[in-house]
Amino acid sequence: MELSKQASALWAKKRSEDGRQHWLPLIIHLLDTKKTINWLFNNWLSRSQKRLLMSSFSEKEIQNLVKFLGFSHDLGKATAAFQSKKSYEHDDSLDLDLRQRLLRSGFTQIEDLYLASAKESPHALAGEALLEDFGGPASIGAIIGGHHGKPATEAPDEQLDVYSANFWQSDNDPMIQAPWKNVQRELFEYGLAISEYQDAKDIPEVTQPQAVILEGLLIMADWLASSEYLDFQQTKPLFPLISLDQSCHDISLKERFRSALENWSVDDEWEPSRVELDTAYEARWKFKPRSVQRIMSQEISKAIDPGMVIIEAPMGIGKTEIALLAAEQLAYITGSDGLFMGLPTQATSDAMFNRVSEWLAFLAKIQSGNFVIKLMHSKAQFNQKYRELPNASGVYDEYKSGEVVINGWFSGKKSILAKFTVGTIDNLLLMGLKQKHLFLRHLGFSGKVVVVDEVHAYDAYMNQYLYKALEWLGAYHVPVIILSATLPKAKRNELLTSYLKGKYGKTYKKQLKAPEGWSDVQAYPLLSVLDGPEIHQITSFPDAGKQATTSLQVQRLQLLDEEVISHVVDKLQSGGIAGVIVNTVKRAQALAQLVPTDIQLMVLHSAFLAPYRSVQETRLQNAIGKKAHRPAKMIVIGTQVLEQSLDIDFDVLYTDIAPMDLILQRAGRLHRHQVERPQALQVPQVFVMGIEGPNAYGDGNESVYGKYLLMKTDHFLKAEIILPTDISPLVQLVYDPTNDCEVPDITEAQNRFETKLKREERKAHTFQIASPKLKLGKTIHGWLDRNQGNLDQNEQRASAAVRDIRETLEVILIRRTTEGNFLLDGRRMADVAPQVVAQQTIRLPSVVTLGRGRLDQVIKALETVTNRYFLEWQDNIWLKGALALPMDEDLSTVLEGWRLTYSTSLGLTYARED
Repeated sequence: MELSKQASALWAKKRSEDGRQHWLPLIIHLLDTKKTINWLFNNWLSRSQKRLLMSSFSEKEIQNLVKFLGFSHDLGKATAAFQSKKSYEHDDSLDLDLRQRLLRSGFTQIEDLYLASAKESPHALAGEALLEDFGGPASIGAIIGGHHGKPATEAPDEQLDVYSANFWQSDNDPMIQAPWKNVQRELFEYGLAISEYQDAKDIPEVTQPQAVILEGLLIMADWLASSEYLDFQQTKPLFPLISLDQSCHDISLKERFRSALENWSVDDEWEPSRVELDTAYEARWKFKPRSVQRIMSQEISKAIDPGMVIIEAPMGIGKTEIALLAAEQLAYITGSDGLFMGLPTQATSDAMFNRVSEWLAFLAKIQSGNFVIKLMHSKAQFNQKYRELPNASGVYDEYKSGEVVINGWFSGKKSILAKFTVGTIDNLLLMGLKQKHLFLRHLGFSGKVVVVDEVHAYDAYMNQYLYKALEWLGAYHVPVIILSATLPKAKRNELLTSYLKGKYGKTYKKQLKAPEGWSDVQAYPLLSVLDGPEIHQITSFPDAGKQATTSLQVQRLQLLDEEVISHVVDKLQSGGIAGVIVNTVKRAQALAQLVPTDIQLMVLHSAFLAPYRSVQETRLQNAIGKKAHRPAKMIVIGTQVLEQSLDIDFDVLYTDIAPMDLILQRAGRLHRHQVERPQALQVPQVFVMGIEGPNAYGDGNESVYGKYLLMKTDHFLKAEIILPTDISPLVQLVYDPTNDCEVPDITEAQNRFETKLKREERKAHTFQIASPKLKLGKTIHGWLDRNQGNLDQNEQRASAAVRDIRETLEVILIRRTTEGNFLLDGRRMADVAPQVVAQQTIRLPSVVTLGRGRLDQVIKALETVTNRYFLEWQDNIWLKGALALPMDEDLSTVLEGWRLTYSTSLGLTYARED
């Protein structure tokens, strides 16, 4: 099918740079995108994603639709509103040349065309209007209209009538309109022909989940086909523009696409194979599996249509290994071809990244392939192991295989498209937040096995986003693995039903098949497997009873801070390691200052500089981790960071009162390893602090956790706890509302708890996407309406939105003296690389930015200081946008009425400046 002169003259992109002018014919971009999306469908999508798209169609039918979307996505650029747009660089010569090209091709009176309402018809929306005017279905039109990240609220039925000139240059002159109408119809019919459609009626409707995935695939293909180069140095071309003296007839589309694909497609597809359970653990981790690991892996392998797997087992039992092996098993069964591992914090993500990359290296060697991995959190670029991974393009240049690699194209909103990802849980929670380009996130997750670790660590607000994400994962039939040592049964049930609702819609209850009493099971360990609409629960682990149990002696302490430290020191008279875990940074700092100078002390919390905290975590693991050379006597004081994923061992534990599951998590660091202990600390002891009297737990503890859960924990906490036997029963007691009547005077706290819970749930739903609609023809119109616009450009703000975090600021601490500017460790700033300076970050205490207008006020003050002393940062890729907080010789400064002081022993402290 030969194109007209008009179609060949339309432009899609234009650019002027260093006196050189370039353009890209629209037809070339449409064909580039068609070829790219077709290749992605055939070679990049997982079998599970294809199966979802083909649930209503044959493979041939869905492939035709994919090609049609790729070609037709920019049909709206064949309009007067778009073709009369000025170049970004305001190069009048370039704009004039392209308009004259249109004139020579048959368009008239376009030289000085000005359209007053051109902005009312952006090209994506214009493309949707044209498609539907030609008879295309609404669910497909919405995909065309939303391919720049956000679909319209409703179908643009009035666009052509109200803004006729935007489409055809004139509102009422048939002669002027004719070339536009002809070329639009020509391109539409060209798209039909190359997609093997006879007319618009052949284009099928799709379900909403299918539309979301197709939209994500279209955005990915469009971004890829719009990438001129893979790298900043412009050594690896993808789809470059052409010089102004060239036309579409000068381009070999076949060669252009082949070259782009060679440069971009630098990793291999994971092809999961059947796991040989007899040798799996030894092959990957060089140990024989425990009974619980072996049985759980065997049961998971029996699933036919696996949806969700929930693994509840004690701390230290090896849940991570079960999960990684399960990821292989479920990927093989379902046709998934990637992994997302989500964790509560950056620190836990960093620790898990090392384990996942080692596992992935094993798979890469087996397949002799190169697998791309992505560490997804805001400090990923400072992770040493991540930085040391080879770049994918370099691997291929050197003809290496069997490597874990990184690929720079997968950055920003494209990060989740990397097949293997490890990161903080907010990456998953953001699936439920209305945000521009959300389709890419859904596309990335829909092809993976998703693992959620430490699921107990998420609060009521975050849970609402987790449940919404699980609904959509259910709609995509994504296998999900949930890990926890301390999971309330109500939350377990909500996790399962959220997934079921997404997969089966409103009728899920009718389809559910589960054993009687499944929702009240308290067995421990426990494996719950959702296989299709059936729930299987494995409660019997024959050899589990033979595993060692630990008896914890629990005692409440009502002591002042000085007395607490005296108590700790007394306990360590004969040596040993004491862990002191408290609920606030301020309290950790206060206790640390009371420790005698002759006793070794380690402090760990979030108010340390990022590099120091990482070093401190490593020191702690080296001191009291597995196979460590333990010091004779040491006190470790920290906050909740000590309860999550750190494989450390205390001889005695002191903990602030906290909800039962968190106390048990903390207790999991007590007598964890087989080591020699002082005679006085042979029996594990837990001392619970912060109980000031009946139902009184102090403002700090109650502000963090609320009085209700602390009262229930206090009531049901026994003088002796048997681990792991008592873990599940104690957790269920605290989180089961039916026994509230057993706790004296709890009514008021219970009411406040329920009110706050409902408030948090309502608040979370304000900017959440709706549940998936599974019927054919349900469009994505309005899917992202009422989003928080400021989140689209700022990933950190988006993450804060799904965690309900008080907004605060991250700053770079600098020591500024008469001798110059220094890092806090003494190095002169001029002597270190910019990326090292960029690592010296810390979050300001939220109290500093708390209050109406305070955040903007503090930002303004910091920007003033940064621009005064470090203006050159704005020209540096590592430091652009960073805010500096200079401190004096004594590492102290005043910021908006607060005295901030930093020390390597305590971190950042704050006090009101009188």
